Amino acid sequence: MISRSATALALVAGLLTTTEALAQTPAPSVNAPTAQTAAPTASALPAPEFKLILEPRAIDLLKATCARLAAAKSMSFTAVVSYEFPSRLGPPLVYTVRNDVTMQRPDKLRIITPGDGPASDLYYDGKTMVEYSPGPDLAAVAAAPPTIDEAMRAAYENAAIYYPFTDLILSNPYDAILSGATLIFYVGKSEEVGGTETDMVVWADDDVFLQIWVGTKDKLPRRIRAIYRNDPLQLRHDMVLSNWQIDPVIPPGTFTSQKVLAAKRIPFANPGSEPSPVGTPLFMAAPSGSAPAAAQPKP
Repeated sequence: MISRSATALALVAGLLTTTEALAQTPAPSVNAPTAQTAAPTASALPAPEFKLILEPRAIDLLKATCARLAAAKSMSFTAVVSYEFPSRLGPPLVYTVRNDVTMQRPDKLRIITPGDGPASDLYYDGKTMVEYSPGPDLAAVAAAPPTIDEAMRAAYENAAIYYPFTDLILSNPYDAILSGATLIFYVGKSEEVGGTETDMVVWADDDVFLQIWVGTKDKLPRRIRAIYRNDPLQLRHDMVLSNWQIDPVIPPGTFTSQKVLAAKRIPFANPGSEPSPVGTPLFMAAPSGSAPAAAQPKP
């Protein structure tokens, strides 16, 4: 309110100053151009027509990223995801979720999620999938299909579990990331994401507009920023990816936990009729919580 009042006073002062200046300005000469003959303003000019493009240079960058991810037998990384949510005051609040991811193809995955909000861990070993809540010491345990792709789909369908980096760990990231694009173009270089030189690419379809930062040398995704077309508030979703390790040696026992298996059991089921908006997928789904096109799987 204070800033708005100050702005109003400044506008009034500006108008008074302008009025005094106009009163001291001599009348225009007969030969002065009239408003009808003056050059059109920028706002009066027709907007340039924008043509959707699929730029080969940008497509090649994303193909290289997909190929690097698909070729990995094992990998680990950290995904820090920030979500904007509207507040009652108007400006959005930001919630941040960290995910420490370790996976081994074709059938092993561990995701440790400290927060914001309640912490949770996911363990999948090709036979069993466990979603664990350390605070109340509760574990939802279910038989699982034999691949990570199928496990992610089952997790979404049975318990509304989806992670925004799901497309990156599927067996065919190319189909998950590049399918359905109506716009792809190269933006330029940046060295502001984790001190790593990256190439910036824009990717869009009918649902979401993405800006993607790809490591220039290693071709690994470093940041993904999304805005959804059907979101009237145009809230931003941001994922920063770091601590990449490609084909690391993973110690035995990484994908199971005796403490988790000893926890109190609860049903492995959807917690409500609608998936929670926290964790809405950045790639292929709208903020409503609909599944990504590739895995059909969680927020």
